[in-house]
Amino acid sequence: MKIRVNRDVLSDAVAWAARVLPSRPVAPVLAGLLLEAGEQLSLSAFDYDVSARAEVDADVAEGGSVLIPGRLLAEISRSLPAEHVEIVTEGAEAVLTCGTAEFGLITMPVEDFPTMPTMPPSIGAVGGGVFASAVSQVAPAASRDDTLPMLTGIRVDVEGDRVAMAATDRYRIAARDFTWRPVSPDLAVSAMVPARVMVEVAKTLRGGEVSVAMGDGVAGFESVGRSTTVRLLDEQFIDYRARLTSDWPIRADVRVAPFVDAIRRVALVAERNTAIRLSFSQSQVLIQAGGGDIGRGTEVVECELRGGDDIQIAFQSQFLLDGLTGIESELARINMSSSTKPALIQDVPGDAEPAFRYLVMSLRVT
Repeated sequence: MKIRVNRDVLSDAVAWAARVLPSRPVAPVLAGLLLEAGEQLSLSAFDYDVSARAEVDADVAEGGSVLIPGRLLAEISRSLPAEHVEIVTEGAEAVLTCGTAEFGLITMPVEDFPTMPTMPPSIGAVGGGVFASAVSQVAPAASRDDTLPMLTGIRVDVEGDRVAMAATDRYRIAARDFTWRPVSPDLAVSAMVPARVMVEVAKTLRGGEVSVAMGDGVAGFESVGRSTTVRLLDEQFIDYRARLTSDWPIRADVRVAPFVDAIRRVALVAERNTAIRLSFSQSQVLIQAGGGDIGRGTEVVECELRGGDDIQIAFQSQFLLDGLTGIESELARINMSSSTKPALIQDVPGDAEPAFRYLVMSLRVT
């Protein structure tokens, strides 16, 4: 194999594909990045659960394939000078040259690399910005506890041109609805996709349209020459919609930006996992935290309270911020029924149905 490729193009593609490389591979070849040169240069990584493939333009003098330690290639490629990169295979080495820099990298046997999974059939497409926004709103509510795999995923329900995403860690539920272009108007699909993979896909495929594929226990995402596949989780999930449609006799509308800034400031004196206390009255909300060994903090933000008397309610600070930072409208609406029950945070888009909803458990106020 002998190729010549733009340094920035190579570095970007290597970094993107290498993100799925396992930190502790079960087999040495799974730490490798497979480079295949044909009409284009493709770079592939696969750990049996998640695969990533990027295709980039390159001058291919001789086709072929080579398996190179992926993390090392990523480190080298991003440190190279701003000149074209040439990669030539010579025996058991891949010689990488850029300007006056030269690296001889020991290759791994290509034949030992597992066969990359086939991309399942596409079921529809959505703009990368919409996709990235939805994932960023929902993913914070997914659990990081691998002993409960079904809570580490994002539930995706597709009905025609409507997509619903949801995640929960048992202490909060985040849900987002959006429209897209399905391949069939009567399409109905449900799946549990690992949240960590969805987050990586959303970060890197923001620029163009994202094609979503499903089939045979695998989900796929493809955009602008880059594709990712991931093994699906068990489809078991809670009936989250029923928990988001309760009656909420009390609601407070507050401007998101100053509210978030105030919570972050006051939370500086809150010890880990202690409560942020919110005292709502007709024209303002008092934010309080601390009072222990560190100190205390308070701040007041304007709000509009409707449907009930003054109410005090408390939340874990990061859980509260995760919900508020998911709001895309200027105002956030906090729906409450009592100080001891969960509250529903949603955007306030005027007459339209709120696209984002976030249910969070309250803490006992002491």
